[in-house]
Amino acid sequence: MKTLELAKATAPLADYARDVKKGPVVLTSGGRPVAALVAVENADLETVALSNHPRFLALIERSRARQKSEGGISSEEMRRRLGLKRATRRR
Repeated sequence: MKTLELAKATAPLADYARDVKKGPVVLTSGGRPVAALVAVENADLETVALSNHPRFLALIERSRARQKSEGGISSEEMRRRLGLKRATRRR
């Protein structure tokens, strides 16, 4: 992981974007992290946008809290209810 102080970031953004192949580039201001450039692999633009959308993240957190407090059903039970085949295990 590379750390870069914003005041010293004088190269074009494209140069820093190329560096993410080696690992994340964390941008700092006054030594505190403010942003990160990370590689996006196996994801489309919609996935990236959703994974950082505040309302979507809030929905996920509410769902996790509800699952924890109320419980839920297993994926196996859902498959049974939908009449789907049993999942096979990968080795």
